[in-house]
Amino acid sequence: MTSSTVASTDRMQARGGRLTVRSGPNEGESVEIGIEPVVVGRNASCHLVLRDPKVSSIHVELMATDRGVKLRDLGSRNGTWVGGARVTGALLSEHLSLWVGESELEFEPAVPKRVQLQAEETFGSMYGACPQMKVLFDRLARVASTELTVLIFGETGTGKEVAAQAIHDASPRSSSPFIVIDCGSIVQTLAEAALFGHERGAFTGAERGRVSPFVEAEGGTVFLDELGELPLDTQPKLLRALAERRIKPVGSSHYLPIDVRVIAATRRDLTRSVNDGSFRSDLYFRVAQLTVTVPPLRERREDIPGLVRHMLHEMGADDAWRRVPHSTFERIIRHDWPGNVRELRNAVAVALALSEGTGPVDVAAQMGGASRTAHRPSGTVGNFRKARRQTIDAFEREYFEQLARQCEGNISEMARRSGLERSHIRRYLSKFGLRGAD
Repeated sequence: MTSSTVASTDRMQARGGRLTVRSGPNEGESVEIGIEPVVVGRNASCHLVLRDPKVSSIHVELMATDRGVKLRDLGSRNGTWVGGARVTGALLSEHLSLWVGESELEFEPAVPKRVQLQAEETFGSMYGACPQMKVLFDRLARVASTELTVLIFGETGTGKEVAAQAIHDASPRSSSPFIVIDCGSIVQTLAEAALFGHERGAFTGAERGRVSPFVEAEGGTVFLDELGELPLDTQPKLLRALAERRIKPVGSSHYLPIDVRVIAATRRDLTRSVNDGSFRSDLYFRVAQLTVTVPPLRERREDIPGLVRHMLHEMGADDAWRRVPHSTFERIIRHDWPGNVRELRNAVAVALALSEGTGPVDVAAQMGGASRTAHRPSGTVGNFRKARRQTIDAFEREYFEQLARQCEGNISEMARRSGLERSHIRRYLSKFGLRGAD
């Protein structure tokens, strides 16, 4: 298996079209559909704004692909209807009518246009040779030089934080900090303090003051990971801070100016949350000046061989590529990878660690998790659970000792290579008495 197995192209045929309102309050209005997502809804920030009261704030999204226009209902109350059937998603390639609320929209396919794609197969630490990823890389590269806020959608493990880091690294703010705020781990009662910092004694248990991550990131980028988990009562405070570009720590009477760029990410369908009222629409549009979606691995299987080679290169094991059996690629390309790129990286890292530098790097053997046994039982077979626990402990110790040694204890690098969260890395280091440094 060589890198030529993955077909690389720097252009694609984009099959877009035009959407025209044939009946309803906005009759006669239309919008062109290209490779940039087009959102239809009642909110004034949508690309096609419909004054139809039965249309949701953010109703439906359409985008040109190489196979036709991809339609996605955004969790609307009354649904999107095509040919008398309610759809959550569809691929439009023929002339047809669709209904949203009480408005009829006519879709007319356009003549396919040849779109030039980015020639590079990487953006930052991200890899992708398929057209879908190259379109993504092109959008990320173009937005990196701006001050636009970006909202990144994607399933767990697709690489949303890696994409955010790549935007920061390619931006004029790259020499300043990149600070991550994990909204999913914020305690609801302390959400305001976690975002904006607090003074000493501001609340029970506040024995020391805490600097806001927005202050720590001065001149750089704040990455709001899992924004959809932010408590509803904290959302207007974040909106005000972003709009006014200043924050007030809990317990303080003074505002602090902030100079940061904001990138956010979520695995949730935030548009559905906006429509059901669990996420504020004004905050959504503040952070979603530009939206991108990192596709799941099952939608770009052709990238898997190249991804394996890319990961081995990042792990400092270029020569290991020749030791990946051809049968391994046949199996891992068919696998669904529910954990996406993170799961694949785990499998590659474990396979490399178990190959002992000379044996086959059998990634397929690690599918379904990295906790497969590193050693087989020998001698007298005793209690199963005890033997299993000892085997897993032995593998984990060997794996993290080797990882810590190769990364010189750098926790961020260890997290990047292993595909694990930094908090998990710290827990394993503590468990085995290993040293690490942030």
